[in-house]
Amino acid sequence: MAAGKAPNRPAKRTKPILLAGGNPQIAKADGDAAVQAYIAAMPGWKRDVGRSLDALIVRTVPGVRKAVKWNSPFYGIADEGWFLSFHCFTKYVKVAFFRGTSLRPVPPGESRSKDTRYLDIHEDDQFDEAQFVAWVTQASRLPGERM
Repeated sequence: MAAGKAPNRPAKRTKPILLAGGNPQIAKADGDAAVQAYIAAMPGWKRDVGRSLDALIVRTVPGVRKAVKWNSPFYGIADEGWFLSFHCFTKYVKVAFFRGTSLRPVPPGESRSKDTRYLDIHEDDQFDEAQFVAWVTQASRLPGERM
């Protein structure tokens, strides 16, 4: 080895940092790979929730656009904006519907943003898949958020 050169070593694989509440810190990026990296880094039971949400969204909205922004997966329609995001908190996963007040029925969680509504998913909750799919279908047809 030449003097002054470091040996060629394989790059260390490091786990993503978990921020407050166990939310994975994933670099901002467009595409499915970034969203899958986020989901893979979700801690414990939340990972299964993330996989389920992602699968339901993809099945409901073929060709959905994906990205990670502000350490959260975003889902939208190309050239139309974002309709949904989710984020890990200590005891739940929070799904944000950006035009949630236009959905029927309106998702239960209120927001400081006048249009946004939330669905909080806790570990032992009975997840209403049919209702979630109905909300995703409705949300994907509304004008999205430009972010």
